[in-house]
Amino acid sequence: MCRASLPFLAAVFLLGGCDRASTADREKAVDARSPLEIAARERGVVQPESEELTGVFERAHDLGRDAMCVVPDGEGRWRFALTAAFGSRLACRAHGDVTRDGDEWRLSFAGVDDCAVTLREDDDELRLPGRLPSQCDSLCPGRTTLAGLRLPRASWSAADARGLRMRDGQGNIVQPCAD
Repeated sequence: MCRASLPFLAAVFLLGGCDRASTADREKAVDARSPLEIAARERGVVQPESEELTGVFERAHDLGRDAMCVVPDGEGRWRFALTAAFGSRLACRAHGDVTRDGDEWRLSFAGVDDCAVTLREDDDELRLPGRLPSQCDSLCPGRTTLAGLRLPRASWSAADARGLRMRDGQGNIVQPCAD
């Protein structure tokens, strides 16, 4: 009795999986016109289908907070501001332009000649390279650096990016990505 039911159960389980939609079909099934989907995209809760970097990237840690805001700045261009904390009184602050470079992003830092890096976006996290060009040494005080900085995405929203608050070099709270 037990031997006869085992092949039967195996056949039932195999046939039960035949009618399932593929992952691609399930993803296409999302109705982009749904009020819930529209609200989630407007609020930055879900990723928009376009390939852009707009939003907030942020990470809190024992030494402070690292944050980056990115907002559109024309067709195929964005501008950014970022800060990386190395304690209560030591931080790297930078801003500049972002462009698409194949599957990666190219950050060009303002105020520093020939200081540009290509960063990767992996699973909603931005990763700066582990080594920056020597031209970029002046971005950070002392022996601090932006090399290897990792920033997880906190929002896809341009409004959140414009409203992100950071400290400037004098300790004032500013919104560097505001219009």
